[in-house]
Formats: sequence, structure tokens, C-alpha cells
Amino acid sequence: MRTEALNRVKLVFTLFDVDGNGHLEADDFDLMATRVIRAVPGADETAKSAMVAAFRTYWTTLAAELDADRDGKVGFDEYTACVLSPERFDEAVTEFAESLTALGDLEGDGLIRRPTFAALMTAIGFRLANIHALFDAFGPTDADRIARATWAEAIRDYYHPDKAGIPGNQLVGDPAV
Repeated sequence: MRTEALNRVKLVFTLFDVDGNGHLEADDFDLMATRVIRAVPGADETAKSAMVAAFRTYWTTLAAELDADRDGKVGFDEYTACVLSPERFDEAVTEFAESLTALGDLEGDGLIRRPTFAALMTAIGFRLANIHALFDAFGPTDADRIARATWAEAIRDYYHPDKAGIPGNQLVGDPAV
């Protein structure tokens, strides 16, 4: 496992621990889902419902894989063991990636506008400078849009334990200048 991968998931764990108690719980994912769908009021209801379902799948995958004592909590070490294991987490992260990018594709043309991307990523909790650095790393069009497929692939790469030098690294630490 690469240090970059560990740093990426450490950040996401912190952001998803919405109540800040050091554990992930079902309520954290419900709160996060609410924040994310509120970030794009213009999205259609199908996309919003899919996003809520994806957050629930993310949580149920973690709980099923890791919550051996069934206390409804997943700690950081447990989280890392699951999300950085493609064989255990690929389905959940793919559903999440497809749902998040569909939510951002407001025109249904396969492209995401920078303001929509920024709104979604800010709702998750990423820093704005990092969000823009990531968007720029995707090579936006002249109209300042990125391909939905590019973003979805980057989300899947973000959770891959052996990936280094990927756009998602822009979200961790200070953005590249």
C-alpha cells in the first residue's frame, strides 16, 4: 500500500466522520448524503435518490465487512482495511462514483461544470483550493467542463492502494501550484 493512498483515505475518513467522534456510523453517511444532494438543487430527483442510495451502500459495505461486534461503528484502521481492498470495496466505490458524477451532470451531456463540481466537493468537505486544483488536473474543456467519466475514474483511482501520481492527490495537503 502506498503512502499516498493512505493519506487519501485518511482525509476521506475525517470528512465522512461528520460528527467528529473518531468513528464512522450510519448517521454520518445520512448527514453527508443530505449535504451533497442539497449542494445541487437543480439535480433531478432520480440522481438525488441514487446518491442517497450510494452513500447507504458505502456504509452498509463498511458495516458488513468490518463491524464484527455490530456496535454500529467503524474506526479508522478498520475503514482503511476495507476501502483500500479493491476486492472488498470496488462495487461500493463504483456505485458512489457513478452516483456522484450523475448528480453533477445537470445537463445530462456527460460533462460537469466547475461550479457544480466545486459545490459537490465542498459539500463533502474538501478545501476549495484543492477542489480547483483537482478540476484543473482533469484538463477541463475551453468551456470549463470536465467529462463525467474522467471524474468517475478518478474517484475509483482515489481508493486504489497502489495508485500514485493521480489527480486525486490534489485533494490532500496543499494543492500543487
